Formats: sequence, C-alpha cells, structure tokens
Amino acid sequence: MTLRALEVQNLTKVYPNFTLDSFSFAVEAGKIAGLIGRNGAGKSTTLKSIMRLISSEGSVKVFGKDFSEEEGAVKELIGYVGGGFRFYPNKTLSAVAKAVAGFYPHWNEESFKRYCEEYAFILSKKVRELSEGMKIKFSLALALSHGAKLLLLDESTSGLDPLSREDFCDTLLTLKKQGVTVLFSTHITSDLMRVADQILYLSDGTLLLDEPLETLMKRYRLKRFAALSEAGAAGAIGVKEVKKGFEGLITGSEEGREATLDEIMIHLEWEKRRQNESAH
Repeated sequence: MTLRALEVQNLTKVYPNFTLDSFSFAVEAGKIAGLIGRNGAGKSTTLKSIMRLISSEGSVKVFGKDFSEEEGAVKELIGYVGGGFRFYPNKTLSAVAKAVAGFYPHWNEESFKRYCEEYAFILSKKVRELSEGMKIKFSLALALSHGAKLLLLDESTSGLDPLSREDFCDTLLTLKKQGVTVLFSTHITSDLMRVADQILYLSDGTLLLDEPLETLMKRYRLKRFAALSEAGAAGAIGVKEVKKGFEGLITGSEEGREATLDEIMIHLEWEKRRQNESAH
C-alpha cells in the first residue's frame, strides 16, 4: 500500500467573496507536488488551511496522523516556508535558530550545523543581510533541522532570479532523494517542469486537476484552427482566438504540437469560463 504523506479531505474555507470548494487530494511520500493556479485561485489559502493558520473545515492527515487529534506530533513532521523569511530582520541567524529550536523537542543541532555548512551560512549575519534566495534556504534549514518530513512551500520562488530558482529546484530534488515530501505553490511553471511529480490545479477555489505531471503533459496537444467551426468539429477545448485563427487543446490525437503547462492552464481556464457563460 502506498504511503501518503498528506491526505486532505473536503477542505473548505468560505470568505465573503471567495470559497475553497470542498476538495480533496493526497500526496504520496517522497513525491514533489506542485499547486498551481492564477493569482487569487486559492493556493495560499489552501496551504494556510492545511497548517491551521486560518480556520477552515475538512480533515488533514500527515503520515496517517490526524491534524486535529495529534496537532503537536503533526507539526513536528511539517516544515512551512512562505516567500522569503520576513521575521526578526535585525536578529542574527544564530539567535533565530536558537529561538526556533525551543519550539521543537526533536530539534537536531547537528543537522542544523550540517545545513549551515552546506548552504554556507554565516551565523553572525542578520536576517536582513541575506538575499531572498538565502532567506528561503535558511527557512528550509530550520524546517529540516526539526525533522520535517513534509515541506509546504508557499510561493517560495517569487522574486528570485533565474539562477536562484535553479538552485532552489536543485535543493528540492536533493531533498526528494532524502525522502522528504514537498507540496509547493507557484505560478512559475518552468520550475514545476523540472521537479514536480504531481500537479494540483486550482481555479477560483475549485480543484480542476490532480494527476501526475507526465500524464497531464501527454494528454493534451495544442492545435491551431482556421475557423471556430473547425475547432468545434475537432472537439477542441478552451478554444480562443489568437493572432491567426483559433487555438485549443485536443486529446487522443497526434495532431498539433505538445502543449506547455502554461498553455494547458490557460485553455482549461478558458474552457471553464465558456462553460460558466453557457450555464447562465
């Protein structure tokens, strides 16, 4: 039986103008899952709901442990990293690490020192002196030093330059080899193409897709059509007008060309919009 690092059931969060629409998903142990969707789709709300940073409905299990019943044990297994490290900007890295260690009974000082050497941290430096890329690495080092087996990363690569993002992706692949499971939200799909095993696609609080990246990329091809009627006859979805004619996704055919993850997102979003307009 496959070990699940994360199981989310019927996750629901209602705001006046937005709702996470009672969806469920799971991430296998040792896998990297990418949570994608346009700005405002619910990615951050999802991760914060999983962490119980905001109140929400639904159940969350981490390596079989129920979050609501074993919160302390579950938090020991999770490392949560937002975009950069914005806490204690005037504290030294050493002081921050000492403060964080006090919250975790299983903090491993030797592991922390090992990550410091690997990432070339100068512990006497202040947090505000770190680059954005180094702040993320410091957050990862803190999370992994208390024995986190599941990392939840919220837009951690936002604002990073291409080389820093490449370095970040290399770090994730290394952690995967060590058995760490990762769920991270991002709008930079090229990062996902490098590291993700699974794609979770959110649209306006609804989970539209949950499947292996490889399966998703093989399913769709992008084809251009001279006329809208031609696209309809081909059964294309998410058809939209482009500079010369129309484009849409097709399945079960070798025609057209391989679609990028960005293009799949765009056309699925377009198809959802068309269906909503038809329903009204």
